[in-house]
Amino acid sequence: MNKKGMAASLLTAVMLVSAGCGGSDTAGTGDKGGADSGSASGPKKVVFWHAMGGANTKVVDQLVADYNASQDKIKVEAVFQGSYDDLLSKLKASMGTKEGPSVVQMYEIGSRFMIDSKMVTPMQNFIDADKYDLTQLEPNITGYYTFNDKLFSMPFNTSNPVLYYNKDLFKAAGLDPEKPPATYEEFQKAAEAISKTGKATGGNFAIYGWFMEQFFANQGAEYINNGNGRKELATQSLVNSEAGVQTLTWWKNMVDSKAMNNLGRKTDDSKKAFSAGQVGMILDSTAALKGLVDSSKGKFEVGTGFLPKPANAKDGGVVVGGASLWIMNDRADDEQKATWDFIKFLTSPKEQAYWHINTGYFPITKKAYDEQSVKDNMKNFPQFQTAVDQLHQTKLNTATQGAVMGVFPEARQIVEGAIEEVLNNKKSPKDALDAAAKDISSKIEKYNKTVK
Repeated sequence: MNKKGMAASLLTAVMLVSAGCGGSDTAGTGDKGGADSGSASGPKKVVFWHAMGGANTKVVDQLVADYNASQDKIKVEAVFQGSYDDLLSKLKASMGTKEGPSVVQMYEIGSRFMIDSKMVTPMQNFIDADKYDLTQLEPNITGYYTFNDKLFSMPFNTSNPVLYYNKDLFKAAGLDPEKPPATYEEFQKAAEAISKTGKATGGNFAIYGWFMEQFFANQGAEYINNGNGRKELATQSLVNSEAGVQTLTWWKNMVDSKAMNNLGRKTDDSKKAFSAGQVGMILDSTAALKGLVDSSKGKFEVGTGFLPKPANAKDGGVVVGGASLWIMNDRADDEQKATWDFIKFLTSPKEQAYWHINTGYFPITKKAYDEQSVKDNMKNFPQFQTAVDQLHQTKLNTATQGAVMGVFPEARQIVEGAIEEVLNNKKSPKDALDAAAKDISSKIEKYNKTVK
């Protein structure tokens, strides 16, 4: 089977179910990027497919406009393709045709598939040829997209989960508003104290598989075998290991005791309850920070803390979420080089500063923090320093690099289903996670056969 046929087969094998962290939930069609790559005398055309909806679409369009205005040899066309799942579906449909993109934004849990598809040119190829200084980028961000010492894609929109808490409710409960809970045990005590005031429920976690993945990494625990799928293809889910059972038992105990409530899977519902002062603590992406701070103005002060972990946990940290940029290898060499030039522009400190301020995602370039605009923004939103510190204090290992598997979108949905079963008293944490691990492992096995 040729590589395009293999890619189509792999795509068919992947069930498109889960929107990734930071992507638009709004379905959109958009026009497919055309095949015209520019005439010999005109600028080289680069088609950029992305999933940044809402206000972020305007930010992407501005970055593209700035790049196009900065030179006259390359013209980038940005095309919004809906949610991450919509985008992946359209990428599938374009394979084997001339209708696909030059560069595509893909959510982090699609990384294993992108590599296995054989349809991408590793970013490392351009880095080596151009002698590009990779040390200028955040190592804990590039780490996720590095396999066998090669950077396969360029990080684009990057986030971490952080703990958001209501400082006013902390004061009312007799808690130190400047000391967020750092461990599972401290979190539970704080949630119980807030609930006992009768002013609000202690906390809420949206039923989001991304959070379970993060709880594993924060304990230094791997989510799947074979080095989180990084030493070789994973064959087994480890979601039912001690790290998972302990976490889900802790979560359920707090719901059972009314220290936390269960609002379902939507992070938007969790954010709305927090902004309304109905819950004292939530988990959410760093990209949600500006919105949560703005929505609380005049009502209460928002605090931020690291993702909690068990008191006896091993060294760990958080895994980057979001998405990265992949250069497609079915485009002409000069078009790929033009795409690389655009990507280099996006990673410059000035552009990363603009991206960070206007979206809330991390800058991937270290020197972006030296830009005055970023310094001013940090003064306005000092809570973001927590996210920066958490990223920098993460110790990079196979657990914190993040798991990679070809069926990650499906796996995330299966885990969410297991959490629901536990919180709704249908199964014990161990039984639910055992069943989830078995189901995920079976899907991994089927996927691996398509790769081999």
